[in-house]
Amino acid sequence: MAALRAALLAWFDASGRDLPWRAGIEGRRDPYRVWVAEVLLQQTQVSRGLGYYERFLDAFPTVQVLAQAPLEAVLKAWEGCGYYARARHLHRAAQQVAAQGFPTSYAGWRALPGVGPYTAAAIASLAFGEARAVNDGNVRRVLARLGAQTRPSDTWVQAQADALLDPERPGAWNEALMDLGATVCTPRAPRCAACPVAAFCQAFAQGQPTAFPAPKVRAPVQEVRAVAVLMGDARRAVLEPRTGTLLGGLMGLPTEVVEASETSQQALGRLCARLDATPQELLGEVVHGMTHRRILLQVYGARGMQAPQPVAQAALSRLDQKALALGDQQAPLFPVS
Repeated sequence: MAALRAALLAWFDASGRDLPWRAGIEGRRDPYRVWVAEVLLQQTQVSRGLGYYERFLDAFPTVQVLAQAPLEAVLKAWEGCGYYARARHLHRAAQQVAAQGFPTSYAGWRALPGVGPYTAAAIASLAFGEARAVNDGNVRRVLARLGAQTRPSDTWVQAQADALLDPERPGAWNEALMDLGATVCTPRAPRCAACPVAAFCQAFAQGQPTAFPAPKVRAPVQEVRAVAVLMGDARRAVLEPRTGTLLGGLMGLPTEVVEASETSQQALGRLCARLDATPQELLGEVVHGMTHRRILLQVYGARGMQAPQPVAQAALSRLDQKALALGDQQAPLFPVS
């Protein structure tokens, strides 16, 4: 174990990724910057997430600024990152932190809205030097290959992570495991010749590292059909609040889900009756994939009495951005009456 730790930490010290939230002394980093990064990158690759991270920190450079901002501004800054419940939880938790101060322990972070075991362990170890092992997808893959585990349970992965954690440098150890999984011990084409811990890896010894871990059985993707209306154009349109856990708090085109027992035209009629609007021709269809859903959205032009609002000022999901883009493909557009 001592040799494995030494080999991985030496590699990390020489080859670890230079990321903005890693600035500062190990174990005493800015907890706010670490926190934002860990929340944002839960569902976003680092290569894409860097731009989102910098944009968010430019808008809200401190936890006090974030706490005082209206939720609409936070969601606008989060635009494109997806899983908007994370932004809502981050905003609520920031208000608690601004009033009470930053937690300094794993238990304190776990008590905040939206902060789960992984995020709490990451912040506690990276910003405060607490000996807490993280467990994410990269860590799971590295440990499964080290132990040649085909279907490692969460309990097994956490137990291995806890046992291997370097108590002297817990934050560096956690980052080293994550960097190894992200850059060397990758899912489909691991670079075993460059791996600092290949000598300790049972999967490498067996000559089949990609067999570990076996792919997770994923739930089937649910296809959702819906209709929306564009009253206005791609720059000014009638919008309404989204509800639900996925897109709640955002704005979007008026939309109705097509129920299993009805046609798209029936759903469109129900939508226009609700809006007191007159449907026009079909502008197009957009397809948007989410983790367990695939949304097929038919977008129609419509006329109504509602006042359009500037689209650029609204927090919109990627789905609605795609739908609004259809307005640029039609000339003339359907103006509001």
